Amino acid sequence: MPLRSVIATRYVTPLHEGGSLPAIVEADDEGMYVLKFRGAGQGPKALIAELLGGELARAAQLPVPEIVFIELDGSLARTEPDPEIQSLLQASTGRNLALDYLPGSVMFDPVSVTPDGALASRIVWLDAFITNVDRTARNTNMLLWHRRLQLIDHGAAFYFHHAWDENWLERSQDRFPMIKDHVLLPVADELAEADVYMSSQLTPEILARLVEAIPDDWLLHDAPFATPAEHRAAYHQYLVRRLQSPHAFIEEARRARSLLV
Repeated sequence: MPLRSVIATRYVTPLHEGGSLPAIVEADDEGMYVLKFRGAGQGPKALIAELLGGELARAAQLPVPEIVFIELDGSLARTEPDPEIQSLLQASTGRNLALDYLPGSVMFDPVSVTPDGALASRIVWLDAFITNVDRTARNTNMLLWHRRLQLIDHGAAFYFHHAWDENWLERSQDRFPMIKDHVLLPVADELAEADVYMSSQLTPEILARLVEAIPDDWLLHDAPFATPAEHRAAYHQYLVRRLQSPHAFIEEARRARSLLV
């Protein structure tokens, strides 16, 4: 299903997390969203990673808050007294990305909650596939909402796209050794089964559909490609190559887990 588009109508409050300074905003559909700004941190590349990572999770039936495109008018900055936030709003005029705000949710605590092995293994597989460095015990990037896990914050994934050099396609075979720090790795005892399941869910056709959803203006930012279409084709080629078996990233996850248990 295509992502919905909404318009931000009210800036509510910043969320002081990391350097990206996301915010809770209200939109014209009367919904509340956590807005990720194109003018913050790594800029559009973080939004591309957020879009692809979250929608890949959804395609594999993993729990993710709804992701929407959200249009931001820089005039919202007029009522904001903080100069830093004013600058961020003005720098992010246009199309941004947002996640459905989940009121009452709490950050996942691995000490008090243990997901079942099948779900943990599928999440580990996803994060190894997208090279997500940011699902550790220090920063789990998972919420509990109505007693159910929700995956959030994939902006640090796909770190290969911060350096589109001549070796970018070779990096699709990255074993991703940082999976050893994944918060769910100790309970991910069904990695072989997860490999079969996730590979069946993420087809090249689904990858093409998700890459096609990336807005042109996000792809024109600091791009080594002549056109957005070429840029999308490169993302698709990387993802399809990474999806091909055997999966070195799962071999690495299984090796790393064997050292824990």
